[in-house]
Amino acid sequence: MSRPEKVVKPPTRRYDATRRQAQARQTRARIIEAAEAQFLADGYSGASVAAIAAAADVSVDTIYKGFGGKSGLIRAIFQRALEGSGPVPAEERSDRLQERESDPRKIVAGWGRFVTEISPRGSPILLLVRNAAATNPELLPLLEELDAARLERMTVNARRMHRLGHLRPGISVQAAADIMWTYSSAELYELLVLRRGMSVRRYGRFVADAMASALLRQ
Repeated sequence: MSRPEKVVKPPTRRYDATRRQAQARQTRARIIEAAEAQFLADGYSGASVAAIAAAADVSVDTIYKGFGGKSGLIRAIFQRALEGSGPVPAEERSDRLQERESDPRKIVAGWGRFVTEISPRGSPILLLVRNAAATNPELLPLLEELDAARLERMTVNARRMHRLGHLRPGISVQAAADIMWTYSSAELYELLVLRRGMSVRRYGRFVADAMASALLRQ
């Protein structure tokens, strides 16, 4: 009597989400690019989620599910601007710089370079939100959120500089954070770059020199 043939099942393929995750990142980046272009071209009120969806070749529902609407898109645009240029986010590079560098003037000079990466993309969006908030009060919480997040980051930097003994006598952590917060503001970028025509590279040096003078021991 012959034995029944043994059925060999094909090996189970484990689900690989890598490709889907990469596609999701690409779609998100495409939406953010389209939103940034729409906001800068048409302003906050003039831009629409429908137009952004069409430009990014996605559905309106995709944007609402991923970002929650226009304010969420603004937040995402600004967060991307904070990453600066290159594969490593500027905040991470700043932390590494402060960990390995003992010369505070080189640290502040590095901050000036980060400003040249972040401000050209981040400041126009912050200024757009500030201007739009005058007629769209619902944007005020978002503006306050973005300002508060920047102050929190500057406070982290100030605490580290204080702990390492880099701050000049009489400068408290809070005072140092306020100085950094002021020199990293969109309003200063507006005054010197957008209105006075200063080059971005020169602006970065200006910010670094001003912060070094205000914060560090002479």
